[in-house]
Amino acid sequence: MINRFGSYIVRHIDSFLMGSLLFTMLVGLFVLYSASGQNVDRVLSQAANMGAALAIMWIAANIAPQHLERLALPLYILGMVLLVGVFFFGEISHGARRWLHIGVARIQPSELMKIAVPMLLAWYFSRRDNTLRLSNHAIGALLLAIPVAFIMKQPDLGTSLLIASSGFYVLFLAGLSWRLLIGLAVFAGVMAPIFWTMLHDYQRKRIEILFDPYQDPLGAGYHTIQATIALGSGGMAGKGWLHGTQSQLDFLPERTTDFIFAVFGEEFGLMGNLLLLLLFTLIIGRGMVIAAQAQNMFCRLLAGSITLTFFTYVFVNIGMVSGILPVVGVPLPLISYGGTSLVTLLLGFGILMSIHTHKKLVTS
Repeated sequence: MINRFGSYIVRHIDSFLMGSLLFTMLVGLFVLYSASGQNVDRVLSQAANMGAALAIMWIAANIAPQHLERLALPLYILGMVLLVGVFFFGEISHGARRWLHIGVARIQPSELMKIAVPMLLAWYFSRRDNTLRLSNHAIGALLLAIPVAFIMKQPDLGTSLLIASSGFYVLFLAGLSWRLLIGLAVFAGVMAPIFWTMLHDYQRKRIEILFDPYQDPLGAGYHTIQATIALGSGGMAGKGWLHGTQSQLDFLPERTTDFIFAVFGEEFGLMGNLLLLLLFTLIIGRGMVIAAQAQNMFCRLLAGSITLTFFTYVFVNIGMVSGILPVVGVPLPLISYGGTSLVTLLLGFGILMSIHTHKKLVTS
């Protein structure tokens, strides 16, 4: 009886992916303990977030892909309705309108769109698998641009970047031609001055600071300067767990969230960074294998987008901490403190597991 129950619990869980995720999250708890000033309550809170996210991942893993496909359009419509609600009735906090009160709960609809957008686009292209034309990609781009525009208006540059990338990956995997991509890149270059004027002052400041953080060392450039000092002072082997001076002496801002990689790099050095990157590579590699083996176009596009969006999380966060990308407020996945992004990430990995394990059940 116990064996049957155990096999039921894990039958839709990919063991390699699950093991990689759990080990990475365990590393995150150790780093968080140091980054938070050895705050046990903060660590326990994150452990609770992980437990809730894992439960949601398990639920998603047990929903067959054909049911997920039927949910794509309703989920996208729901997300758009909530985004419109945020635009008109959202709560303003720190100069941004991102949250919406619904009864007793407060939600951030943009997080829902991280899953809803790639699901909707994968559904749209899968229904036109044999008749794809350039007009289909244009419609797909429009379906992507609408929620991204609403989220940029909040403003939330980091989340809009992640959603835009998740949708772009579906467009690309659905056969977007290289000639069109080159044309879009040229168009973006030509339109860059106009896009620049559309950015908020603080967003333009972040881009300027990327090229010279010392123009405002105690203001906009402070985060980048302190993060690069922390990474550089870690050397090859690091200063040791709990012995990072930049974090322990409170020089490093946002050290439990967006800049936790700087804490890790200072304490574990280049060797630790390489091992963490190896963990991320294993997760991304497994996701791409699942995408390549997917049983239909919907599953292939969705799995590919989820995996490559996870890569975008990693690349953007490490890039901004290292000073090669502007600061956009993207957490380090599975490591940074926070429940909302963790739930979204593990929901995506639950969908990956569903795509993989239900395929085996169908073909066996």
